[in-house]
Amino acid sequence: MDRRGGPGFGMPLADTGNPVLDAISNALLGLVQAERRVDPFFRPWFDALFRERLSQWVTDLINAKRTDDGLHLAEERELPNEEKYLQDIIDSFNAQMRRLWNPGYFERGGNTKTHGVVRAEFRVRDDVPAHMRHGILATPRTFPAWVRYSGPGPVWSADIDDIGFLSMAVKLIDVPGPKLMDDERFTQDLFGTCAPTFVTPDTRANAALQRWSYVNAPVFYFFNVREPHVLDAIMNSLWTRTQTSPLECDYFSTVPYLLGEGQAMKYSFHPRASSRSSVPGLPGRPPADYLRLAMASTLGRRDVEFDVCVQLQTDPFLMPIENAAVMWPTRLSPRVPVAVIRIPRQSFDSPEQIAFARVLSYNPWHCLPEHRPLGNISRARKRLYWEMSRLRQQMNGLAHYEPNGSESFPGFVPPD
Repeated sequence: MDRRGGPGFGMPLADTGNPVLDAISNALLGLVQAERRVDPFFRPWFDALFRERLSQWVTDLINAKRTDDGLHLAEERELPNEEKYLQDIIDSFNAQMRRLWNPGYFERGGNTKTHGVVRAEFRVRDDVPAHMRHGILATPRTFPAWVRYSGPGPVWSADIDDIGFLSMAVKLIDVPGPKLMDDERFTQDLFGTCAPTFVTPDTRANAALQRWSYVNAPVFYFFNVREPHVLDAIMNSLWTRTQTSPLECDYFSTVPYLLGEGQAMKYSFHPRASSRSSVPGLPGRPPADYLRLAMASTLGRRDVEFDVCVQLQTDPFLMPIENAAVMWPTRLSPRVPVAVIRIPRQSFDSPEQIAFARVLSYNPWHCLPEHRPLGNISRARKRLYWEMSRLRQQMNGLAHYEPNGSESFPGFVPPD
């Protein structure tokens, strides 16, 4: 990787200003990275036996500490000082991006490392239940799409050194109808991460996390004497792991969206193939970009398909809108298949196509009104993602670009 890009390439050490805190943070990071080298030898059976049960146990503990706000299904309620916390988050992201990246090399503040941007299609099933036929699910049809797979951020590191987090962002193309943001007219963006809950319950907590992230010590957000988030840390650790391939992971929206008027949903993406790639070199050190290599190997041989599922909100307390750290229980509402994402066999790993990710802007508010994002995390994402995207494009000398599906590589140059 070109070091002229800035210190964002690699895993920086803690910089809290307190040598004791720095030592603790660096030691804990080292332990996590050591565990990642042996994780694949025991994690499959651990997940099969314990993950769902432990996730429900953690969820029950989180719910025991919550109070019922009396909200109805699909109802939102703004947090006190919500705009203040949003501005704190934006300020932290802005400062961190400027600290990590040099002009011309800016990457995203989160979901930073691009594993691949691939051409795909999103096919709506013809057996979608009648009460779910809204927006993009209204009628059976196929949308072209670009799908980006990425790592956690805020830095671009060797895959084995990150926290075992993956994200999947889907940009549907040729979506008719008015959108909630006017910078793109024909797209609908969908998001998923490898954990079913968001990393923080709300924007107030997220503002604190971003302050610790700026000094490369997010562990002190989770294990904080004054305001601990230990249960959130446990939940995320149950779902982050040494990943085998971005094409072999389940992804969850983590936050709710409308599904027509008065109906809230979460959605998820589930790979149809059950086989899993091996991580080369363990317990030694795999190639820095082994996840991209695994993707390239798979797509060089065959197509890949994901089932797209929808989970409806049926209980406004146990399936909250404003607390993104609570896992919606499938015993109350199952995940119903509504579409299929098909990624055809292809070559995608040219430098030009990897760089294409810098041109694309994903925002959950690139959507039809029938799928309006819900909750304080989603309300924050609208301005946060927009401002950070503009900063990244400005610092890289790029104009905003709305893809139309006709892009080709290598050598693609978007119009001015």
